Amino acid sequence: MKESTICPRLSKAMDLLGKRWTTLILYQLLEGSQRFNEIESALPVSGRLLSERLKELEKEGIVERKVYTEVPVRVEYSLTDKGSALEGAIREVEKWSQCWIK
Repeated sequence: MKESTICPRLSKAMDLLGKRWTTLILYQLLEGSQRFNEIESALPVSGRLLSERLKELEKEGIVERKVYTEVPVRVEYSLTDKGSALEGAIREVEKWSQCWIK
């Protein structure tokens, strides 16, 4: 049997982006910086899961969390350059889905 030659980087990227809601969170952030509640209200995802995904994306350097020292404290999430570099891939999947998914 032939051994697989899948690139480990591709495998890691697919594991990360393939997690439920991750790509839709990134799609939402393509519109610009947003507060947690804005993202949560735009997607049918629980707050706990959204928080988990945002932490994972922040750890990977794809999303940036910015805390403003105001009263009350304001926290916004935005894409880093690394995250913004995914826009082309996300838009292509969006285009494909419009043609092929009913």
